[in-house]
Amino acid sequence: AGGAYEATPQALVIPAPPADRLMLEIETLVDPTANTQLMGLFRTSANYCTQCEPEGFRRITYFPDRSDVLAVYTTRIEADKDEAPVLLGNGNLEKSGPIAGTNRHYAVWHDPWPKPSYLFALVGGKLDKVPSHFVTASGRPVELGIYVEPGKADRAAYAMDALKRSMRWDEQAFGREYDLDVFNIVAVSDFNMGAMENKGLNVFNDKYVLATPETATDADYANIEAIIAHEYFHNWSGNRITCRDWFQLCLKEGLTVFRDQEFSSDQRSRPVKRIADVRLLKAQQFTEDAGPLSHPVRPQVYREINNFYTATVYEKGAEVVRMLKTLLGEEGFRAGMDLYFTRHD
Repeated sequence: AGGAYEATPQALVIPAPPADRLMLEIETLVDPTANTQLMGLFRTSANYCTQCEPEGFRRITYFPDRSDVLAVYTTRIEADKDEAPVLLGNGNLEKSGPIAGTNRHYAVWHDPWPKPSYLFALVGGKLDKVPSHFVTASGRPVELGIYVEPGKADRAAYAMDALKRSMRWDEQAFGREYDLDVFNIVAVSDFNMGAMENKGLNVFNDKYVLATPETATDADYANIEAIIAHEYFHNWSGNRITCRDWFQLCLKEGLTVFRDQEFSSDQRSRPVKRIADVRLLKAQQFTEDAGPLSHPVRPQVYREINNFYTATVYEKGAEVVRMLKTLLGEEGFRAGMDLYFTRHD
């Protein structure tokens, strides 16, 4: 009816919504190729991809795009089979197949776990798959997949090994078991965020996934191991336990940096890893703290949230968590983390 809603580029307003529950159907038209901000749904080379953290989902459709609004997502993706033979989404694949009478196909992905909109993901394109599998501590099988640009599959073996070690370590060190039937990683050469922990569908710049002894340094291998682990660990410290608002960014990033530092320390040399972390802290975060951009681990105000993905939030935030572990001891810290996950899940 006329006047039932008002749509602008910034907001969809329903002045008098029904008192009862309702189904709201919104149809939006977006142009991924013209999306040069690379936030929301965009086209990167020949592939369609998303980046929704922190506030990109609102560029796909109208939504209360905040980290404290959790919802269960079912995503149906349709595309031309030649242009996008691979269709990926969050969660588990429920069904897929051809669309009769056309050269198109579809896939339906369902994520049973409530999540904020910044963790929504969708990928479509021409990608090669490196498959594997993992069995959780409780005996549940998980299908693993690393999707790479054509011709690069032979360089993903180390990343897959690092992923499996990350999954096992999180079970042993923090009691955190993976909670879906599928875990996918997409690695493309021009993803501009480094890596993103979308639920069940991580998206990486492939410099943090691909490696061969002929072209990669020891530091490259260490970075791949750490970043694969970091994004996987977000499944609990960030995805299942999310932020009330973006002022709490350190609650997921500082904690997860601490977790990936501990993982790397256990996989490699703990003294060498600690020296490297402190050198990074002194080179990047100390200078930030001593300059005009100094800010608390939990900021009081921001003009643009993208500006707060800083060394203070990540590296100093991890040191705050490490301080708590030092004060509480191993057993006390583990008990506190177990309580944190149980209470806020």
